[in-house]
Amino acid sequence: MADRRDPYRILQVQPGADPDVIKAAYRVLARKLHPDAGPMDPSTERKMTDLNWAYAIVRDPVKQQAWESEKRRAAPPTPRQDPTHGARRGPLDADGADRRLDFGRYEGWTLGEVVRRDPEYLDWLRRHASGARYRDAIEILLRKHRYSR
Repeated sequence: MADRRDPYRILQVQPGADPDVIKAAYRVLARKLHPDAGPMDPSTERKMTDLNWAYAIVRDPVKQQAWESEKRRAAPPTPRQDPTHGARRGPLDADGADRRLDFGRYEGWTLGEVVRRDPEYLDWLRRHASGARYRDAIEILLRKHRYSR
């Protein structure tokens, strides 16, 4: 069976992200998961192993191309298999406009309110690790916002 982990989701970056962004994301996550940062439990150890694997794939063009090729050839996941590694995705048709931010300058605002007020902030948040859980909703909202103008 093919490895279903997605190095981009593990690193919390978009495919095609700038190498400096990928390196920064790796460093932030590695600092957070490093054994010296606190007590090491099996799940943290696994996450650190996954993080190192993901960074090794994404930073090496040869390994990255081999992973992309293998991903295209792999059969789709069955319902009993976890489809990917990382944050869960919501329904494809949900735009997430009612989701509230719980941090930052727009804390308490919904994504729909922010896209109308400051779409550039959402575009930044979409690329930043702190916005990983909102990434799909932001993509949909920004796409709708661009087409509505």
